[in-house]
Amino acid sequence: MITTSGATARRPSLGYPNARMRVGLRITHIWHLVFTGRGYHTFRMGYYLLEYALIDDYLARRAAFREAHLALAREAHRRGDLILAGALAEPIDRAVLVWRTDDRSVVERFIDDDPYVHNGLVTSWTIRGWTVVIGEGAGQS
Repeated sequence: MITTSGATARRPSLGYPNARMRVGLRITHIWHLVFTGRGYHTFRMGYYLLEYALIDDYLARRAAFREAHLALAREAHRRGDLILAGALAEPIDRAVLVWRTDDRSVVERFIDDDPYVHNGLVTSWTIRGWTVVIGEGAGQS
């Protein structure tokens, strides 16, 4: 955690030309923060879709690796990188994982560490950037 405080800056808004505000920065998550002199601006991160192609007997074979896979996914979710994840239904031949990060290598590292990939449950995968136009983060990815 980085904390910087104590500086003052003029606040030209709100109709108070001589008003002063305290300027400080406290980072608890890794985000893109830019101090513009008028306040902080946070740039939203981009979105990625990870699509797994699954083997035909995926449901029968996943049990041995499921807890390790889910632990990896839960950790990515806890960090704020993985937003949604799950298998597509009828047929269960693919899984989709939605990521919010500005670094594609975060998704690639997940694939490298995923026991489903290492143990042959995933036959192939694709990572695609996703331009969100409706919902949280719309117009910012």
